[in-house]
Amino acid sequence: MKLTQLSTSQLAERERQLETQYQRHKAERLRLDLTRGKPSTEQVALSDAMETIIEGRWVLEDGTDVRNYGGLEGIPAARKLAAELLGARPDEVIVGGNGSLPLMYQYLLCACLHGVQGPETAWRTERGPIKFLCPVPGYDRHFTICEDLGVEMIPVPMTAEGPDMDRVETLVGHDPLIKGIWCVPKYSNPTGHVYADSVIERFARLAWIAGRNFRIMWDNAYAVHDLDDRPMPLTSILDLCRRLGTEDSVVTLGSTSKITRAGAGIGFMAMSAANLNAFRQRIAVYTIGPDKVSQLRHVLFLKNLNGVLAHMQKHAAILRPKFETVLRHLESGLAGSDMGRWTRPRGGYFISFDAQPGLAKEIVRLAGEAGVKLTPAGATFPYGRDPDDSNIRLAPTYPSVNELDQAMRVFVTCVQLAAVRQRLAKA
Repeated sequence: MKLTQLSTSQLAERERQLETQYQRHKAERLRLDLTRGKPSTEQVALSDAMETIIEGRWVLEDGTDVRNYGGLEGIPAARKLAAELLGARPDEVIVGGNGSLPLMYQYLLCACLHGVQGPETAWRTERGPIKFLCPVPGYDRHFTICEDLGVEMIPVPMTAEGPDMDRVETLVGHDPLIKGIWCVPKYSNPTGHVYADSVIERFARLAWIAGRNFRIMWDNAYAVHDLDDRPMPLTSILDLCRRLGTEDSVVTLGSTSKITRAGAGIGFMAMSAANLNAFRQRIAVYTIGPDKVSQLRHVLFLKNLNGVLAHMQKHAAILRPKFETVLRHLESGLAGSDMGRWTRPRGGYFISFDAQPGLAKEIVRLAGEAGVKLTPAGATFPYGRDPDDSNIRLAPTYPSVNELDQAMRVFVTCVQLAAVRQRLAKA
């Protein structure tokens, strides 16, 4: 039932009922954490066989000893595996350390200071602040990178098919200081949306509007993180860009952080030859080479894309009941009401919940006091400022199904209580 259909006396009675339920939750003294999208212990255990898989095979066919220095771009077999995951060619790939986040930061830092393709393309030489487009709600780590580098962030609304491309094209066409855009094209963080073919085609043409120094940071973190056996397809932006002659405009990234070891995976990126040559010069300054032992371990364990997909089916079997638990509580407690709406992703690590405007912080506060930690309200927007104070990112992956069941009972009560109190205040 919608709150707008209740009288003031009915709202007051409902508030009393919800307050009683809320106090019961507090008395349970729960300590549950839904703040970050971490793989669970069961998930990381799926890769335990990696620990002994090398078994003395330290030397590659070309004579490279993976325990030694060198191999700036990663071992050939790891570049080949990463290329399959990114939809790229092996010669376009750099394989780095334990995740993709350092590569993102390093690339943008180099773009600011040294240029995307030489000193004359350095963003810092522009007369005015460097700016970046940020689809919202989005990934807080992307925003943190920009904030740390002093890059001004401009929010762009997300739709079910991807960023609002009319808005993107208008912005980059009118402001040459906008140097890039963040993208999580498959199972976006936090909405779980997958970019439509038409949106990706417009991204591939974006360089024609934005200019040669513009970069699309294509963070395909959830490329193989499907929850069912019908994977959502994603058009290869690299293929489209090569066809259109805009391959310099896109930098694609990924990792095995949520495939094998969250803290000891491998990160990788793919880009055009011109971009790669420029970036290679920069990384040669601060490293003699990545952890090739970890790269070899991953190649021997995962083997190829088919091996990755088979491994990810095991992840899906663990994650599916967790997402179903969250969605079941949202449906049973809030469906048909006017107290919130949420996404129903077919993959990825999050569910995006939108409360009534002005309530996200209050819901997070109420849940926290009842022992359920949630991602801070506003975290999915640049500078932590959600103009509507409505979006909350739910992260079902790490807790057990039983813990999620407990947490979602609290969450639904908090949403209902906050919404009823807001409606009463307006009555």
